[in-house]
Amino acid sequence: MRRYDPEWDHRRSIRMPGWDYGAAGAYFVTIVSYERELLFGTVVDGAVALSPLGLIVHEEWVASGAIRREIGLDLFVLMPNHVHGIVWIANDGSTSVGATGRSPRVAGTDVRATGRSPLQTPRGPATRSLGAFVGGFKAAATTRINMLRGMPRAPVWQRNYYERVIRDERELEVIRVYIQDNPGRWAEDTVNPERVRRRP
Repeated sequence: MRRYDPEWDHRRSIRMPGWDYGAAGAYFVTIVSYERELLFGTVVDGAVALSPLGLIVHEEWVASGAIRREIGLDLFVLMPNHVHGIVWIANDGSTSVGATGRSPRVAGTDVRATGRSPLQTPRGPATRSLGAFVGGFKAAATTRINMLRGMPRAPVWQRNYYERVIRDERELEVIRVYIQDNPGRWAEDTVNPERVRRRP
């Protein structure tokens, strides 16, 4: 039996309550390295110079979009310790994901009906959802990175990811500009452990 872990047992979802993350649409995603470690490169004169680990992340981001028919990748940028990207989902509406980003339990499913307790019910992101895309990308990049650095089981990513549902064309354009300008703002980026704070 697993020991009580206050961080794990009291964590809250950062997904938007009630939103179907398998629904067709555009999403702005941010995925951050574990403990914000600067693994993926450096910013020099407003441009990102990728490290060997950064090249792996770049390749896996592109590959993760290519192998999933329901996913379309828009603009993205890989920073020294995070990736920002716009992900399009073109599902037919058959995917349903709960507010936590995990697959919902089928109504009425209990140990009497299935012989399995609710704790044995499959968990994790539903197929063809934003969570499935992010999970697959993170797993693939982690496997390759840890093989390269000879550190099996070492964490590469923060446990979760940040997302924003993009609601209209105007918001889409604002986010595209933000992504394009991100390297130029690295010195002030809140995810940069060495950021320069502006005086009020």
